[in-house]
Amino acid sequence: MKILQIIPSISLVYGGPSQMVQGLSTALAAEGIDVTILTTNANGDAGQPPLDVPIGKPIPQDGYQIIYFPCSPFRRYKFSLGLLRWLAKHACDYDLAHIHALFSPVCTAAATIARWQNLPYILRPLGTLDPSDLRKKKQLKQLYGLLLERPNLAGAAGIHFTTQEECKISERFGIQTKDLVIPLGVSLPENLPSLGQARQQFGIPDDLPLLLFMSRIDPKKGLDLLVPALEALLKEGLPFYFVLAGSNPQDPDYEKQIRESVQASELSSCSTVTGFVSGDFKLALLQDADIFVLPSYYENFGLAVAEAMAAGVPVVISDRVYIWQDVQDAGAGWICSTEVESLTETLRSALETVEERKLRGSNARKLVIERYSWSAIAKQTISVYQSIID
Repeated sequence: MKILQIIPSISLVYGGPSQMVQGLSTALAAEGIDVTILTTNANGDAGQPPLDVPIGKPIPQDGYQIIYFPCSPFRRYKFSLGLLRWLAKHACDYDLAHIHALFSPVCTAAATIARWQNLPYILRPLGTLDPSDLRKKKQLKQLYGLLLERPNLAGAAGIHFTTQEECKISERFGIQTKDLVIPLGVSLPENLPSLGQARQQFGIPDDLPLLLFMSRIDPKKGLDLLVPALEALLKEGLPFYFVLAGSNPQDPDYEKQIRESVQASELSSCSTVTGFVSGDFKLALLQDADIFVLPSYYENFGLAVAEAMAAGVPVVISDRVYIWQDVQDAGAGWICSTEVESLTETLRSALETVEERKLRGSNARKLVIERYSWSAIAKQTISVYQSIID
């Protein structure tokens, strides 16, 4: 079985989707699937240099291969004519394409080429069919969706949603689709840094709860709820230390706005804004965190939440993070609504109960092992691929 994974970029600065495609490809390869990722060398906004990688040549990686193409002529949109030319020439060599992103010019064109070449393809919308997301640039997205994405949705062998809730609420532009609900996977962290490294770096006492936000700095993530909620808890005299980790290469102005709002508030005395984190530093933050918080307005899955749970960190998430039901059923964290008062009350409960945090952290890791391990997700995905190809 020869499978193409197509995504605008796998640079980790773009967050969950990039991590997901690499994790899935590794897991599929471990099951004997021949996987090739087609992507661009995009690495952030126009001010950042592209990824320093060989162009147009297969690069072996954890059992699969990656082929990078330059962003041309529209670097800002991660568009690549080279990728599309390669796909048009080699589509016949593959059994199926799994395309990750809608409303992305290179993925839109890739799906169109796959349809013309009679290559079966699956589309993963990454939450872009959520009505909340479609309200952003509404007129442009409606036009783009009706003219370009509607035919691709109609021609797809399946639409990959990551939760039942995402599937339920997503827009299809008036057509019937074959819906596939496959969760995302997460790797269980091994060889975690020794306890206390992140605390030592930021001078956080061992008895002070560390509250961690680690995700893309984006308006949908609910930071406009989190900052005032934390300010309210601080005024109550509740002790904690807050670490805000993440970046947004596509909207640096918003990232700057959030950074400045934290620094200008009373939180400045008990918080650190780190920017983008990865590798050992990311693991050190997860190792030392007592609570992970993500009060998003909408989140089709929430890979950062699953990563935190894999490290045994209990989570505080909104009921708009669509794995909230799994978290609630497993007793792996606390659920709030997208209101400041609800988030404040929920965080207060989580911060005040040390033993409950330990219990829910243990439950969180068990949930990931049972539901979100890459091995289980790979087997489910292969079954879907095989049914389509057959």
